[in-house]
This record gives sequence, structure tokens and C-alpha cells, in this order.
Amino acid sequence: MTKRQITFTKQAAKMLLKMPANNARLIRSKIDQLATDPASLANNVTELKGSEYSRLRVGDWRVIFTMNMMVLAIINIGPRGGIYD
Repeated sequence: MTKRQITFTKQAAKMLLKMPANNARLIRSKIDQLATDPASLANNVTELKGSEYSRLRVGDWRVIFTMNMMVLAIINIGPRGGIYD
């Protein structure tokens, strides 16, 4: 099993730096797990309706992403209430 390359938009990287360290560490570990084995997080991943993006649920945080065979692109990270605006 090969690990996908992980890319972050400027907005997503900025949010990771601004959030509390323990939340950022947990989110980074879940992103890494998703890049390595997407099936392990299948119950926390949902495709967004009307969009080509999917979301990963990590507690009260949401990670919006796209994924293909080679790249996992992190589009945005935010709290569950305001991330979909």
C-alpha cells in the first residue's frame, strides 16, 4: 500500500497553525491515516453533495479534501459549524 502525497491549500495550512496544538496534532494524524489507508476512516468520510469534495470528521473539526490515486489535497479545515459556508 502506497501513501498518497498530501498537499495543503494556504487557507488549510494557516488554520492548522492557528488552532490549539493538540487538535492540530490529532487532525494531522487523521490526515496521514487517510492518505495511507482510506478504508480505515470510511465511517468518518462523506462526499459533499453538489461538490467534488469530501469531508473527514475529526471530533468537532472538519477537513474538506479531494483525493485521487496519487494526491490527497486538503482544501480547508475548520470547526463543524462554519466550514461549509
